[in-house]
Amino acid sequence: MATQYATIEPQLREFIEQQQMYFVATAAPTGRVNVSPKGLDTLRVLDEGTVIWLNGTGSGNETAAHVLADPRMTVMFCSFAGKPWILRLYGTATMTQPGDEQWDELSSHFPPLLGARQVFTLKVDLVQTSCGFGVPLYDHVDQRDLMPKWANARGPEGIEKYQQDKNAASIDGFPTGLPAQG
Repeated sequence: MATQYATIEPQLREFIEQQQMYFVATAAPTGRVNVSPKGLDTLRVLDEGTVIWLNGTGSGNETAAHVLADPRMTVMFCSFAGKPWILRLYGTATMTQPGDEQWDELSSHFPPLLGARQVFTLKVDLVQTSCGFGVPLYDHVDQRDLMPKWANARGPEGIEKYQQDKNAASIDGFPTGLPAQG
């Protein structure tokens, strides 16, 4: 049975902070819906109504394009161990990129990540929990170290080129807001 909350209650925050993985869903008014799995140490609950997460360079940049077009976002957590639980945060997102006024403040909440390209701030307007009876049990082994290794091998200039080549537009051709490099 689903339970809804107006804010991130203390027991919900505790659950969120224990999770090793989460999923982010966004959609522009047209085009494809995107769901991205996230890991590493990239999510923080700032208060009962605000979550931020750090986005590293990846093969696409759908979330950025979608938030520019329509700022709706859902962040979902699944319990893969213990109590079978699913928790969703619904709200409105904003995006901060390197060079933006709030970048230093927001990115300081996370360990340094070469290739970090955005911090998304989600203003939560609804929290919902539901059973996770259909979610399988998994044992967490570790976080992958491939993203930092990939970024370190390319260096700042290589990451910048990759972002301009692969991350400036979504798969539907929507701009992602990455600043032009020069």
